[in-house]
Amino acid sequence: MTVDSNAVAGDQLRAFIERIERLEEEKKVISDDIKDVYAEAKGNGFDVKILRKVVSLRKKQPHEREEEEAILDLYLQALGMNGPA
Repeated sequence: MTVDSNAVAGDQLRAFIERIERLEEEKKVISDDIKDVYAEAKGNGFDVKILRKVVSLRKKQPHEREEEEAILDLYLQALGMNGPA
């Protein structure tokens, strides 16, 4: 019995593509769910822009946040947008 390498590669390729398509669909569903949560929060009076910033900050380690804040303060001072330190 001979194995057609093109058929095997094609089957494997098709399996990868189908897995990617399923994951993309799951990603879209999750993205829509997140959007719904933000809309619900907005409906309850929360500022969505600030919520997104909080979520972003919570992903970072404390030292990363502190470093970013220090650099931001430095830049704002250089632009005259902050009071003196």
